[in-house]
Amino acid sequence: MERVPLVKGNQVDNQTRCVHYHSEVDVIAIRFHCCGEYYACYSCHQERADHEPLRWPKRLWEERAILCGSCNHELTIQEYMNSPRCPVCHHGFNEGCRLHYPLYFEM
Repeated sequence: MERVPLVKGNQVDNQTRCVHYHSEVDVIAIRFHCCGEYYACYSCHQERADHEPLRWPKRLWEERAILCGSCNHELTIQEYMNSPRCPVCHHGFNEGCRLHYPLYFEM
């Protein structure tokens, strides 16, 4: 059985929602390039980590760094950016998160 990654953050539920983002479609966690740890969101990383975040460079967008909180499938960054839903369970993602891409990924 595959191990489900630990998702860090502030009041994270079993589908990776946190105190900052907790709607029905807020079901992804991001593995931060700086530390390799999954956090529910950028704000959770800012509050809990002891270092500044690093953005994922474009050359690494084929890395599995996005966790679907609905089914625990790990997507590549490119897969996540190209789809509004999980390719495995088809749960929709928050399309407003696109506005935050520059916090996580080099654009």
